[in-house]
Amino acid sequence: MKRYMIEREIAGVGRLNREQLRGVAAQSNRALEQLSGKAQWLHSYLVDNKTFCIYLADTEASVREHARLSGFPANKVTEVHTVIHPTTEML
Repeated sequence: MKRYMIEREIAGVGRLNREQLRGVAAQSNRALEQLSGKAQWLHSYLVDNKTFCIYLADTEASVREHARLSGFPANKVTEVHTVIHPTTEML
């Protein structure tokens, strides 16, 4: 599985309340179930009018199919080649 970052433009997404976020997560999870393990949602960062979602998927096409099934846009899909963090220095 490859790691992807998906940029989604969704007006007002950063101001959704807890109940709305539960609904968004449920909608995404239903779409993932239809993909039969071809994609996995790890987490998302929400800002004012965008989300930056991190997924594992077999292909970019699976990420885009999730967008189609869920109804959430995938304005930009980028494959992540390497992840580093503060402890990378110690490796």
